[in-house]
Amino acid sequence: MTAQQEAGRPTGGKTMSIVLGYDESPGARSALELAIDLAARLGEPLVLVFGAAPPGSVGEEAGEHYQAIAEMGRTATAHAVQAARAAGVATVVEVLPDKPVDALLDAAERHDARVVVVGTYGETPLRGAILGSVPHKLLHLSRRPVLCVPAVEG
Repeated sequence: MTAQQEAGRPTGGKTMSIVLGYDESPGARSALELAIDLAARLGEPLVLVFGAAPPGSVGEEAGEHYQAIAEMGRTATAHAVQAARAAGVATVVEVLPDKPVDALLDAAERHDARVVVVGTYGETPLRGAILGSVPHKLLHLSRRPVLCVPAVEG
């Protein structure tokens, strides 16, 4: 194993990352702990992704929707950034006006994700398959490995 590989970099020298879908849900909070641990162990940055598509993209309200999504994303990811920094993990925050799956797939490619980490919460596999949960869609669409972390109950 070369020094670059040991440092979590592919042989081309580009740093890989851990991409986390984060929205402050119970599942996302469990996934955050695991993603921080992975990033720290591998010496890779943690890319926090908050994706939410506005209800429409035309008209006067579109700008207001984008601003509201950006504010929601900054608020949601603030706790995660603090937790990662306390563990010594570098972070990148991406607040994207896209559906969560599209935002995660895009960020995973742009940041050369070693793995995409998402939380799960309260969905049966059948419900996820029928309604199209984010973890279920990622498992089928991602070119990167996907790690689904169940919420801690209690």
